Amino acid sequence: MGEYTKGRTFLGRLPKGGDLLQELTKVVRENNIETGVFMLIGAVEKAKFGYYLQDEREFFFKEIDEHLEIVSCKGNISLLNGEPFVHAHIIVSDENGNTYGGHLSEETTIFAAEYFIQELIGEKLERTFDKKTGLSLWSM
Repeated sequence: MGEYTKGRTFLGRLPKGGDLLQELTKVVRENNIETGVFMLIGAVEKAKFGYYLQDEREFFFKEIDEHLEIVSCKGNISLLNGEPFVHAHIIVSDENGNTYGGHLSEETTIFAAEYFIQELIGEKLERTFDKKTGLSLWSM
């Protein structure tokens, strides 16, 4: 467990047509945010998200190629191989109110997206491979 204080706070909008995960990562890296949390709302033109199959130790990805609202998108920022890394989960809804969600993947296209990023100051969080889960997790 680590203790952190608030650093800089960022509010902004991501560009229409961009890749949601790539654009969010770009903001994080351009501002040298190494540790933090974020949330995001908006809409996407299409979505791709994953579910981690624990027994197989691999992600299964689902794509929905239609317009969707972002009900929630949040996650954390830490370091992976020395570079800022965005770990995000997303929940989207269709025009009938059906919801879908999972681990945000590249190939999710932005219609509109507004973000809040809170930088955290304290010991750097580095992701390393965890043999028990097959995931890159915080080494604490």
